[in-house]
Amino acid sequence: MFETIKNCFKVKEIRKKIWITLLLLLVFRLGCYIPVPGISTEIFSKEITGNDFLGILSSITGGSLQNATLFALGISPYINASIIIQLLTVGIPALERLSKQGEDGRKKIAQITRYVTIALAIAQAVGIIVNFGIQGDALRLEMFGAVEGGISDTAAKVIAGIFLTVVYTAGSMLVMWIGERITEYGISNGISLIIFIGILSTAGLTIVAKFKTAFTGDPSVLWEVLGFVILTVVEFVAIVTVDLSERRIPVQYAKQVKGRKMYGGQSSVIPMRIAGSGVMPLIFAFAIISFPQMIISLFWPGSSAEAGITQWFSGSSTAWYGQLIYMVALCLLIFAFAFFYSSMQFNPEDISKTIQQNGGFIQGIRPGKPTAEYLKKISNKITLFGAIYLSLVAFIPSILSMVLTSLNVISDTSLLSVFSTTGILIVVSVALELDKQLESQLMMKNYKGFLK
Repeated sequence: MFETIKNCFKVKEIRKKIWITLLLLLVFRLGCYIPVPGISTEIFSKEITGNDFLGILSSITGGSLQNATLFALGISPYINASIIIQLLTVGIPALERLSKQGEDGRKKIAQITRYVTIALAIAQAVGIIVNFGIQGDALRLEMFGAVEGGISDTAAKVIAGIFLTVVYTAGSMLVMWIGERITEYGISNGISLIIFIGILSTAGLTIVAKFKTAFTGDPSVLWEVLGFVILTVVEFVAIVTVDLSERRIPVQYAKQVKGRKMYGGQSSVIPMRIAGSGVMPLIFAFAIISFPQMIISLFWPGSSAEAGITQWFSGSSTAWYGQLIYMVALCLLIFAFAFFYSSMQFNPEDISKTIQQNGGFIQGIRPGKPTAEYLKKISNKITLFGAIYLSLVAFIPSILSMVLTSLNVISDTSLLSVFSTTGILIVVSVALELDKQLESQLMMKNYKGFLK
């Protein structure tokens, strides 16, 4: 990968795209440090830290949500909107027709996704401000006229809520715009790179804080940092190994005589990746299992029902059976979404028809329906293994945290939670995809130079 980056800087066009990407990512990181007036960062940070789901969102935004800065919502509303539109495309015929209309259809779907992003950003901003700003007393009402002789506290809360909702929604749309510009003028997918940078920056800040503690206070923390680095390297190697693994099904094409020329007689393969669905099943599963917690915290904040739902649907239950039920429910959701996403990406019937129309066949399998059934069987086996792999990765940080804490090996689990389950897979997937994009652009440039 480093050799690829080195070669890319030697090409003027690719070098320009890299600098544009870095500049836009710098703008994104600067926005993560711009404070928003009217909210107490200290109180708001404590409220967000106590919520598991919002803690994951904060790590994706590079700590911006926890610090209540301009880009507090980050890119999460756009991601949720994309997931919703992708799911609706399968069930709504109008959206399905748009997806098959080429470039014009994709532009219309992208515009619909932006509108849904605005709606979700407003809803998410209102929910966070009401629960952790107004209910958590994190608003500085004196900045909105709630002083002696001024307006009432209730009116000031309404004004503050409207102001902060507009600001955070605008920040989320600006992040979406930055991501789209990176995709258009830079390298790789801008949305993925923004998440990538957010997760790495959160990890970097936590590790730096740990090093400060190790050298200024408790030297034993240094061993925790060293163990975390070793564990992270091992985990990354395992994820990369599985992510690059694939099952190749050989396809043989028969010779065909067309006019005076002979075609075919070649062999090819159908690559079927084990982790073909990537991190999407995990994102879907975590979003669904956290939905009850978000709903009840929005309408009944601070109630006993909220505490119970939070324990059962966040994995923070003190009872062993509560954690077991949470793990089983999350595994079932991961399996369900893994097979659902696989069915969207891989259609055995279409592939079988394409192979048959081009005079191809899989050795030992008859063309047509038997080929489709064979491909479906292989796809189900690979998807099952991929779902098991995602489920194992999903609970490695939690299991390690429970074991090491119970054995009194470590007292602080903040390092283990630096890279969330989803975060680890996103970092690896984006890094591999970035390397592939750079290699393809280098190959394209060399090919053009060869033709000239």
